[in-house]
Amino acid sequence: MLKLIASRLATAVPSLIGVVIVTFLLTRVLPGDTAAYFAGPAATPQAIAEIKTKLGLDKPLPVQFVDYVSALAKGDLGSSLSTGQSVAHEIATRLPASAELTLSGLIVALLIAVPFGIAAAVKQGSWIDHACRLITTAGVSLPVFFTGLLLVYVFYFKLGWAPAPLGRLDVFFTAPDTVTGFYLIDSLIAGDLETFRAAAAQLVVPTLTLAIFALAPIARITRASMLQVLSSEFVRTARAAGLTSRTVILTYAFRNAMLPVVTTLGMVFSFLLGANVLVEKVFAWPGIGSYAVEALITSDFAPVQGFVLAMAILYVALNLVIDLAYGVIDPRARSEA
Repeated sequence: MLKLIASRLATAVPSLIGVVIVTFLLTRVLPGDTAAYFAGPAATPQAIAEIKTKLGLDKPLPVQFVDYVSALAKGDLGSSLSTGQSVAHEIATRLPASAELTLSGLIVALLIAVPFGIAAAVKQGSWIDHACRLITTAGVSLPVFFTGLLLVYVFYFKLGWAPAPLGRLDVFFTAPDTVTGFYLIDSLIAGDLETFRAAAAQLVVPTLTLAIFALAPIARITRASMLQVLSSEFVRTARAAGLTSRTVILTYAFRNAMLPVVTTLGMVFSFLLGANVLVEKVFAWPGIGSYAVEALITSDFAPVQGFVLAMAILYVALNLVIDLAYGVIDPRARSEA
């Protein structure tokens, strides 16, 4: 297992180097002049030139890249021109908000999609199977921002069940003391049930938005994988041996159908990190996605570079977790690795 982890980390290093190079080059070819934007519309050419010198934008591109990599090696992601704060501090502050939303959406999607996919495979051709295909098609077809706006219209504007989509907490509540950065966990640690309920209420609609987006591929893969396993010889043998249907489906069939589902979970999680950018803008969620969008609009290089690098590291870590999960689920995968 240690050799597997070491080999995966060794292959991840070139990927991260490529991400650093591509991100640096792309941010430098973005339209707009960063110095002119922050100098203001009434700034003189001399003032713009002074800002360029201060930011190091007057240096040749290779020199800028060497400076960026040198700072990166020291753990310095630079400072945001928009907020004046360290990018590393901003990402560390905002990442838990995005992670809480993404994980909540993924967990809800799993709780719905996996049983739904299993039931659709077991009762192929029934109304459950048709409903599964209908829901998965709708989940894939609807843009995530449209789903979010629709849920806000129904549950907040028409029914009044949901709170205003204005961030992680209502204005009448104070954020709990930071331990994990997850408001639900931190409020429980502090024993503040009122803040917990307020944070959970704010989280419901954006979580449903991401869950609808995520459950479609999970349910579809679960159904397809279960159909393949249920037609296997060992399943027919288990049924012929007199085992109950519940034991055959959950103990034998589902365990052997889990590998494709776990692979899909990795892809879905990465998709959710991208979809978070739109969901955070719809719900005014103070996460890392909205931070990157605001920086991109203002041609603020450092936050964009920090965001892409953070997403790349998360994706590499996620792939490593999936590889380790393969070995836990199926020892044959560990032996082959």
